[in-house]
Amino acid sequence: MLKLVVLSGAGVSAESGIATFRDAGGLWEGHDVMAVASPEGWYNNPELVLDFYNQRRKAAAGAQPNIAHKVLAELEDDFEVTVITQNVDDLHERAGSTNVVHLHGRLSEVRSTADDNLIYDVGDQPIGLGDKCDKGSQLRPNIVWFGEMVPMIEVASKISERADIFIVVGTSLAVYPAASLIDYVPYRSPVYVVDPNMPYVRDRHNLKLVQEKATVGLLQIAQELRATYH
Repeated sequence: MLKLVVLSGAGVSAESGIATFRDAGGLWEGHDVMAVASPEGWYNNPELVLDFYNQRRKAAAGAQPNIAHKVLAELEDDFEVTVITQNVDDLHERAGSTNVVHLHGRLSEVRSTADDNLIYDVGDQPIGLGDKCDKGSQLRPNIVWFGEMVPMIEVASKISERADIFIVVGTSLAVYPAASLIDYVPYRSPVYVVDPNMPYVRDRHNLKLVQEKATVGLLQIAQELRATYH
């Protein structure tokens, strides 16, 4: 089967009711994003950060996968699909996608502040100050914050290099290094970009722009892919 690689961003989850900070002038649920999504924010006010992610965790658990998530899952019937997501919710998995790479971590996980390899699945449960890992250190969200390394980017780059078809959906392509993945896609492979606010994409061979929201655009692309390759 052809390898279909999808880079998904906040615009996909937004249609399930999950808030995105880029649509609110850098504010996320009323907070400056750097106050709740940076090492400095954590250092200055860990209690605020923990409470913020407790709320996000609960909101994500209550959200449901939308048509866009389901379309990507159903494409596994016809393609070898890998979803590389910037999103920290689990809506792709809950829709049925079986091969998902989370670039920026997962809301449902927390990790040790002493050992990055000590990761715990807490589901939708809150964590607070005083909740510690097995080594006795405070737990923090297992989220890649601004200014931190993206551990999965090398894996995602190698996946992108092998893409027969590449889809970018629901992302502004403004957050690096995730935005650079499109540059790893082979020249011969078609690239689809789906977003109502079309991000800038350097012109390349076989580039197709779909200026629609994720649910509408992915339905169109899925139909086209099946007609073209099957």
